[in-house]
Amino acid sequence: MKILLLGKDGQVGWELQRSLAPLGQLVALGRAQCNLADEHQLRAIVRDVNPTVIVNAAAYTAVDRAESEVDLARAINALAPGILAQEAQRCNALLVHYSTDYVFDGTKSGAYRETDVTHPLSVYGSTKLEGEKAIQGSACRHLIFRTSWVFSAQGSNFAKTILRMARERESLKIIDDQFGAPTSAELIADVTALCVKNVYGPEGEQRLGLYHLTSGGETSWHGYACYIVTQAMLALQPGSASFKCKPGHIQPIPTSGYPLPAARPGNSRLDTAKLKAAFDVFLPDWTYYAGRMLTEMMSRDD
Repeated sequence: MKILLLGKDGQVGWELQRSLAPLGQLVALGRAQCNLADEHQLRAIVRDVNPTVIVNAAAYTAVDRAESEVDLARAINALAPGILAQEAQRCNALLVHYSTDYVFDGTKSGAYRETDVTHPLSVYGSTKLEGEKAIQGSACRHLIFRTSWVFSAQGSNFAKTILRMARERESLKIIDDQFGAPTSAELIADVTALCVKNVYGPEGEQRLGLYHLTSGGETSWHGYACYIVTQAMLALQPGSASFKCKPGHIQPIPTSGYPLPAARPGNSRLDTAKLKAAFDVFLPDWTYYAGRMLTEMMSRDD
């Protein structure tokens, strides 16, 4: 099996390099080697590598900036997946792609299923949905994983921002009316490798399609922030910089109290029953991997 991984330097891509390597020959490229906005370069790379599996972990993820960089966001999130789908069909490769909870408007009371009606509120969500549809509309074999609130010890994310701010400020105001499941890039990568392997096993073709992939459990951004600071304080190494903001000083505020250019879904809960049934995977509670991440980060005092 020859695997082409795009987006190797992102949170998910970094973990995918580890999880995909045992499956075969891995060619991992980052932004410096592959510009997804360049159609000719993208096609040339796929044709040169001639992979068995294409894993696209690259994306335009600057949610607020996308509101003013519509063309670039669409080129990377919508047009590039369509090109990859065409190339995957041409060389009979499996295409693995990642999408987002932002394809929904967040008004549903329960967790979203794969069959629920999509209604993105932002350019980011709209372009990611367009990418999904381009892949689904092609004839290529594919796996699409929608996920949410991704974190890891590698790269930038909400947890790292909270730790930095808690060291600099005596109090924080964090949104408490948006709910979802913080999801580890490590979990996403491990499940991806498992699914790819199973797709090439007995009855694998029946398992192709769209799936929701998140950690178990749920929380709000405020609950997430409180957990991060609490656990970080417990894991604080001797001599490390202390935290000015204690968990009790993290104030809950509504979304309206922190306006941003791009609207966010209030409900980002994703139902993962389809994935569990198809691949027999266990998805631990989000606190399991968040705790592991904090232990790693605090041990090196990030």
